[in-house]
Amino acid sequence: MEAMQTFFTNVMRKYMPDPLVLVIGLTFLTAVLAMVFEGTGPRELVTSWGEGFWSLLEFTMQMALVLVLGYVLAKTGPVDRLLDLIAARVSSPRTAIVIATLVGGIASYLNWGFGLVIGGVIAKKLANRVDGVHYPLIIASAYSAFTLYGFGLSASIPVIVSTPGHPMEDAMGVLPLAETIFSPVMLGLAALTLVVLMVLNPLMHPHDPAKVVPIAEEHQDAPARSVTKAGTDLEIADRLNHSRVLAYAIGLLGVAYLVLYFADGSQLNINAVNFTLLFVGILLCGTPAAYVAKLSEGITTVAGVVLQYPFYAGIMAIMAASGLVGSIASGLASVASAESLPLVNLWASWVINFFAPSAGGHWVLQGPFAIEAAHSLGSSVPANTMAVMLGNAWNDIVQPLWLIPALALSKLRLKDIMGYLVIAMIVVGVLYSATLLIWGSVAAG
Repeated sequence: MEAMQTFFTNVMRKYMPDPLVLVIGLTFLTAVLAMVFEGTGPRELVTSWGEGFWSLLEFTMQMALVLVLGYVLAKTGPVDRLLDLIAARVSSPRTAIVIATLVGGIASYLNWGFGLVIGGVIAKKLANRVDGVHYPLIIASAYSAFTLYGFGLSASIPVIVSTPGHPMEDAMGVLPLAETIFSPVMLGLAALTLVVLMVLNPLMHPHDPAKVVPIAEEHQDAPARSVTKAGTDLEIADRLNHSRVLAYAIGLLGVAYLVLYFADGSQLNINAVNFTLLFVGILLCGTPAAYVAKLSEGITTVAGVVLQYPFYAGIMAIMAASGLVGSIASGLASVASAESLPLVNLWASWVINFFAPSAGGHWVLQGPFAIEAAHSLGSSVPANTMAVMLGNAWNDIVQPLWLIPALALSKLRLKDIMGYLVIAMIVVGVLYSATLLIWGSVAAG
């Protein structure tokens, strides 16, 4: 294990550039593939890229809000104290790796934005408290469990297709969550994945103390800035800024809306997730000023995502206009059977996610081909739907776009942690592939 980890780490440190360089490279790679395999002309290619560049602005804002609001929630006093309590009970480096993986996985299952942030937060706390922890590995371990979001409450594709009126309802109907993320096979795979990562990640910890890289002083968080004002001589504006009454009033108003929203039978969606994160965060912060202070910190964690999302929107536009994604999906499906189609869609999704690392946008590209092939071959629609979702979540273990928050929190470089993530990706890929092949075979039989 240590030899494999050393090999991948050395390769990544030598050849892995920063995320922005990677997305620029992917842009040109997509353009070349579209011209070579689809015959797309340069004019059409450049036009589709430019017109698609800003096509996901609304979605980009939604994703940025998930991350920023998730950061604020993860850094509120009650959550921070809970994480401190957990970290204080850990004394061994390998136990610290296990706990970082567990917390990151559970948080990602509950909400992917929350999980992206809280995994990095608990990893840094543990690195600060536990002597002998290999800092790059504990950050990578917490992030590796991000793949659990593919089974969780914010898994975009299952949530979308469970909503009446979704874009593919005519082709596949409304698919209840009980047949996708809450099916026994997916619940079991989620638990197994988390357990396997909790066993795998500590095995990658260096045995030689000389190879352990501790958290550097410059990587540690600065002491929290207090925004509490005491005394009776405050200006009216300051009293309003630090008013708990205002925070609790608007927070409870938001909670009241959510109660009515779900009581009326409305479905969980990205806007409902962000609404929840916002108003629960305000309640836990306690004052408007405290919330704004945490929000300002969180904005730095999403700067790279905001910058890179338009590039990925342009890549997705090239793939859609050229028909490249259809060729990838249909080409793989042409060699599949009813039993193996979920496995094939998993692999196709893994490839496509390098170019379209957003489950919602990814589904728009691959979903029609996946479901059409499922109907044509008599393969399980739920299994193929989850295959696309899990291919996305599997690839996200090494997807540079979603690593940006972890890198911003840890102050590490992509090449510092990618070697460990490649190993986790390989192991998780075996689990996902075996499960979907069995699910497809049982469903077809």
